[in-house]
Amino acid sequence: MSTDHRGMRISDAERERVVAQLNTAVSEGRLTLAEFEERVDGVLRSRTFGEIEPYVMDLPVQQITAPKVVEIRNRSSSLKRQGRWTVPRVLSITTRSGSVKIDFTEAVFAATVVDVALDAQSSSVELILPAGATADLDSIDAYASNVRSRVEPSGQGVTFHIGGQVKSSSVKVRYQRRFWRWHW
Repeated sequence: MSTDHRGMRISDAERERVVAQLNTAVSEGRLTLAEFEERVDGVLRSRTFGEIEPYVMDLPVQQITAPKVVEIRNRSSSLKRQGRWTVPRVLSITTRSGSVKIDFTEAVFAATVVDVALDAQSSSVELILPAGATADLDSIDAYASNVRSRVEPSGQGVTFHIGGQVKSSSVKVRYQRRFWRWHW
């Protein structure tokens, strides 16, 4: 951590990156489970970069790196991606007679803009975006298909540029549904 940002408030996403760094350190054997739990508790209570420094200053600096392009291919199958994962700058989805559901709500983003290239035929594609994200679907060429977006432009979070070609398929882009304590 840089000392010139010590007083700056830390965001939830930055806190999550520090917890991921601690998780890597415990998996490499640099920390015991007790140390890990103590440090994670301290990081989650921290409000500034200066308060986080004591928990990570004896660990190697870890940069979040994502591959530039990741290809997802699906043939006559059901494919789901969810949980914590690093999202690349460009995500290419090719599906034939299948179903693809990608949940970005717990994902870690290496860039503020994600390009999604679709090539779908007789398939369904569902993209679940994190809160605050926006999506641009104007570059989708749809033939006998249904393209729906339930995402409102906010300009705050990650921006998804979704394009490509869909034939006899459905594409749905939405936020995570919430009702009281349940999420789906």
